[in-house]
Amino acid sequence: MKKISTLLFMLFVCCGVLSSKTTVSAMVSLLADVQNNDKYTNPVIPTSLPDPTVIKAPDGYFYLYATEDIRNVPIYRSTDLVHWRKFGTVFTDATRPKFVSGGGIWAPDINFINGQYVLYYSMSTWGGEWACGIGVATSRSPKGPFTDHGKLFISSEIGVQNSIDPFYIEDDGKKYLFWGSFRGIYGIELTDDGLTIKQGVTPRKIAGTHTEATYIIKHDGMYYLIGSAGSCCEGARSTYHLVVARSQSLFGPYVDKQGKKAQYNFFSPLLSGNTVVKGPGHNAEFVQDDAGQYWVLYHGYAANDPGAGRMVFLDKVNWNADGWPSINNGGPSQTSSKPLFGTAGIGSSIDESSDNTDVSVLPRVVSDRLRLSCSTNTPYSWRLLTVGGWMIKQGTAVGNTDIVMNGLTSGLYIVSIEKDGKKQYEKIIKR
Repeated sequence: MKKISTLLFMLFVCCGVLSSKTTVSAMVSLLADVQNNDKYTNPVIPTSLPDPTVIKAPDGYFYLYATEDIRNVPIYRSTDLVHWRKFGTVFTDATRPKFVSGGGIWAPDINFINGQYVLYYSMSTWGGEWACGIGVATSRSPKGPFTDHGKLFISSEIGVQNSIDPFYIEDDGKKYLFWGSFRGIYGIELTDDGLTIKQGVTPRKIAGTHTEATYIIKHDGMYYLIGSAGSCCEGARSTYHLVVARSQSLFGPYVDKQGKKAQYNFFSPLLSGNTVVKGPGHNAEFVQDDAGQYWVLYHGYAANDPGAGRMVFLDKVNWNADGWPSINNGGPSQTSSKPLFGTAGIGSSIDESSDNTDVSVLPRVVSDRLRLSCSTNTPYSWRLLTVGGWMIKQGTAVGNTDIVMNGLTSGLYIVSIEKDGKKQYEKIIKR
């Protein structure tokens, strides 16, 4: 760290970024913020929370729900996908569903439908593959309280063995539920409120018996079916892993990278265990940050502490040139750069020693250009920098001026402003 700080200090000096007023301690603070505070370490939730599902609410929080290793379905929340706190539970002992005798609540799926939060959930006992089923609960707030509406169906009623792991999706104005666990993956149309099966429809099979924990995302005109295969729950011996297939339509046919059909259990690998995480799988919904980057939460066993249960991990999702998703070269990360969020991830200034000038920088999240705005007629200078201290462009202005960001890659940048002997640093996210 000392060598890196020294090198970047010299780079800032060579680029003319430092003024005589800037202190060494301020620069160390700046470097620490840029180099360290933009990193996170997995697991992001070191508590057993299998089968996570996540949604962004208007209050700026992400809300995460999970299988009830914590009774009555735990709720956690975060502003940045990295720092999480337990908020409460979906149900209480008095309000929890009871349509499966002695059943546990597994693999919830949270959605916002017609002005309310709709939580689909599995209810099952180990081995009860014809008695298990899927239920639904609603709330006006992601915080709850949730009102249970009981079962949508159980396996014996719908004719699909092991009917667990629900996933909701809307497509072409219609609402669908997909589900299944190693007995085939099925989908069916729902009513407009999402609370019942549409009359007269029957389940349609889209994949074979290789996977569970269905998640489907439409990206650049293609539908990507992501599932979990292998053994989920054997600690360090777990073979759970993520696989993927894709299709031009929601109900398939889905194929792997070689064109072989998921109906016949062909999928391409997406994320497997390594020396960091064993048994990674059952991912939550993909989330985009303010820079347009995709992220995914999933559960797994920490390789150095498998007895702690299936904790929650976070990794970035990339889309390859051929359109397929990839996650950290196929294995979970230990440390990585944080997602970029305007309100939680960048703050107002880059360190406590940054001066406050009367120049404002807007917007914080930018696609093509950002505006420097000043109400006085005093000139000021500005520089656009990478987080490593390299200067991209610079200029002087009086009043308002625009900095064109076209052609720059997505990510975090620094704007340095000097006015009336004061120096101000601001973080900017380029989409």
